[in-house]
This record gives sequence, structure tokens and C-alpha cells, in this order.
Amino acid sequence: MLAVRVSVLCYLLPLLSMSSGSAEEENPDFWRTSAQNTLRSALGRKHNTNVAKNIVLFLGDGMGVTTITAARILKGQLQKRSGEESVMNMDTFPYVGLAKVYSVDFQIPDSAATATAYLCGVKSNLNTLGLSAAARSGVCRSQEGNEVTSILTWAKDAGKSVGIVTTTRVQHATPAASYAHSSSRKWYSDADLPTSAVSGGCTDISSQLLRNTDIDVIIGGGRKYMTPKGFPDPEYPADLSAQGQRKDGRNLVDEWLSMKEGKVARYVWNKTDFDTVDPEKTDYLMALFEPGDLRFEAERDRSMDPSISETTEKAIRILKKNPKGFFLLVEGGRIDQGHHSSRASMALHEAVALDDAVARGLELTNEEETLTVVTADHSHAFTFNGYPFRGNSILGKSPIFAMDFLPYTTLMYGNGPGHKITDNKRPDIRSIDTADKDYVQQSAVPLDSETHGGEDVALFARGPMAHLFQGVYEQNYIAHAMAYAACVGANQEHCTEPADTPFTSTDPGSSAPDTPLGAMTTVMLSALMSALLH
Repeated sequence: MLAVRVSVLCYLLPLLSMSSGSAEEENPDFWRTSAQNTLRSALGRKHNTNVAKNIVLFLGDGMGVTTITAARILKGQLQKRSGEESVMNMDTFPYVGLAKVYSVDFQIPDSAATATAYLCGVKSNLNTLGLSAAARSGVCRSQEGNEVTSILTWAKDAGKSVGIVTTTRVQHATPAASYAHSSSRKWYSDADLPTSAVSGGCTDISSQLLRNTDIDVIIGGGRKYMTPKGFPDPEYPADLSAQGQRKDGRNLVDEWLSMKEGKVARYVWNKTDFDTVDPEKTDYLMALFEPGDLRFEAERDRSMDPSISETTEKAIRILKKNPKGFFLLVEGGRIDQGHHSSRASMALHEAVALDDAVARGLELTNEEETLTVVTADHSHAFTFNGYPFRGNSILGKSPIFAMDFLPYTTLMYGNGPGHKITDNKRPDIRSIDTADKDYVQQSAVPLDSETHGGEDVALFARGPMAHLFQGVYEQNYIAHAMAYAACVGANQEHCTEPADTPFTSTDPGSSAPDTPLGAMTTVMLSALMSALLH
């Protein structure tokens, strides 16, 4: 068998050395010219030290570096190109850094702890939202006194308009950390509160959406957490799982509308009504397109649900009317969910859609006054491997078989539902369309749901003070750097100084304590992992 494998390698290796790029790429001058152009661009770069009137934060949930690379190739291949040489919109940002994503209690975090870090500027514990690490996961009584506010609140307090756009439910971990304080990210409605939380006076995330911060634009899913138990969903009236879930009988949509008396406030749940919303005549918008999370981009009903690019555009057009500027959080939240189910095609199409939204955001704003940041909260156990030929489908197979004489995909997972061994053999995927949106990539370790990864995530920045995002830093630094750029929050001493005053502030990410962490809460690990995977 070894001889057969060696002969296969001897046959394939000469093919692997064959260039499948363009003829000009065989000329060394092509690469020298390309490098010189990049060098001139870098040498001509000047720091933009303006105060950021606006901040747009694009967050790819689960969009690690491997996901960005694979999405870049997919984007190019969707445009009928080889793919590797493609340029994502986020790739054009001049400043890039790396953020360390661990939480106070875990090496590998969840989306609640990470969102609290990059939005509130404080690292916290797994499963908790808008709380310091003194709070304990699932323990209501640990919330009081440990609440921390976000840059969305800081911007609102400074007179700016604020908004959230997501492809998940608006009560999900990432958007929720911008306005809620909860010892469990899963307390979406009051029906999710345990008895101890109710008796302890804790409130659900949906009710906090109305109460905590006056948010001008709210776009995503999550209708069922806003209406009374049994309330029929307007889109799926016969679906019991889509019905309202609130036990307190409140209709939070109606309450939200009544709170906006004297203002032009619109609530919509479908694309037709969404398209009729005139940004110039709208003060507040709540758009909830699904009972829970929005559909994957590959499955989106284009007659009912707008794309993330369209929702981003509507949000910016409404928010930018404020002469004091705005803060907008845009989350591509289903990248993460595609990875959890080990459907790489789903995850990568979500990442491409988010990058398209980045382009739309750049078109609608002025780089001289708008700080645009693109980053991720964490990565996944996602690998790009083997020796595929140049231009090979990013969702395809390696040309070299494994030691079991079976092919494997170039995108795989370290763990997840794709682990399938029958009679001590992996599945033979030679006749399988691995580019299908529902194909589940193989994994090394069997799990019902694939897990997050713990490596640093990339951050791309352009606009005022974008140069603050170079280097390697703690994830909680991001909120402070954005606030510094926009002169919101506590760090405003520089805001009255001339724009060319040298920046001398110390990077808070460089002064992390070396002392051991205190004892971790005794919450069951299985419960925490359950929170991670949903």
C-alpha cells in the first residue's frame, strides 16, 4: 500500500508545481511591480487624526482568519476568477491588528463575553452580557453593582444616534451586549428566566432593549420574544414555534411604538414594508424579519427579507441625519451558526455578504469623518489544508488522497457533527458535491455542534484614528480606542486639543495583570458549553 501511495505522489507532485495562474504571473516583474505599488501606498499613508463623527463597527461572528481567507477565495470564484488573488473590501483597510479573545474564565470564549469586551471595554465571564467578571454565569444576584455600559450607550449620551443591525435575533449575544446586563445570554424573554432570576429582580433581554438605551435603529430577527405567549406570528401564523413567548402578556413592539410619541417611528416585519420606510422622514425604526434568527443568505427569501447590505444602508441613512453623528453595530451573526453546524458553504456565503455590507457602508460614509472597523469576536475549529491546485474550488477536495486512499475536503473542522466512521473507514466523498450549501464538512472529533477557536482575531480599520488599531492587544481595548477616536465615554482629555497633538496615551492592552485568576464559578461546565453552542 505504501508503494501505491508513493507512486500516486510521484504522479501528482509534478502537476502541483504547474502554475494555474496567469501568464504574467510567471514573469518576476509582475510580482516586483505589485510589491512596489504596495510599498508606495504604505509610504504615502498618513494618519487621520480627525475626531470621528461616526463609527461603524462590522462584526463577523466567528469570522476567524481562516474564514476570511476562505471567504476571499469564494468571493473571487463567485466572480468566475481563480479566487486567491481576490481582494475583500475589508482587505483594503490600511490598518490591521490582532485581538486576544480569551475571557476571564475560559481560554476559548463565547460571543457574550467577547461582545462585552469589544463593546463595553471590560473582559468578563462566559455566558454573561454587559457585566464585569465579578458577575457569575446564570446567577441573578451577582448582577447588581457589576453592570458595565457599552460604546453604544456612550455615543447616545454624547448626543449621537445609535443603531444595531444583525442577521440573528436582536436579543442575541452580540447585539444584546450593547444594551443589556444579564448573567445569562439566553434570557431572551421573561419565559426564559428561572425562578431564582424572577425572585431576584432580574429582567429579560427583550425588555431591556426598550428600557436601557434609546436605540434609534433596531434591525434583525427575534419577533417571538417581543409578544405574548400564543400571539400568532404575522408571517407564520400556523407555526406554534414562531408564536410569541412572553409569559407577562406584554407586547413590547406596541410598547416601543407608544414610547416614541411625537416622533416618526416605524415597525416593519417584511421587505415590502421595509422598502417603504423613508429614511429622511423616519426618526426610529424597528425591523424584525423573523421569529428568531434570520435565514442564511443562501436560503434568504428575497421577497420577504432584505440583505445585510440593504439593512446596513437603511440604518446609515436614518442615523446620518443627526448632525452630531452616529454609532452603528452591524453583525454578520450567522457566520458563526454555519460553522457550528460544520456547513462551511453557509458560513462563507455569510462572510461574503458581510463584506458586501462593508462596501455599502463605505459608499455611504466619508472616510475623513467616519471610523470603520471590521473584526470578529472569535474564530472556529476551522482549517484550510491539503495541497489544492491554484483555483481549486474553495469548497472542493484536495487532489492528493489521504493514507486511507480516500479524498478529503480542503476545508475541515477539528470537531463537530461531520465525524463519521463506518467499519473503521471515513466516508468516500468522491461522488459527493461538497460545494452544496448543506454539505457537512468532516471533522476529527465527534460533537453535535462544532466549537469556537481560541486564536487571535484580525481587526481592520480605516478613518479617523484608525492607526490606533495596529499591533496585538486585548479585545477590550477596541471599545476604548473607538471611544477615543470619537470623543465619547470617559477618555476625552484630548478632544479640546488641536488635531495634530501627538498621541501619547498608553495602550491598555499592554498592561494586562500577570496574577492568577480567582477561583472560577461553580456553574456546571455542561451548561456553559450549551450556551456556547447556541
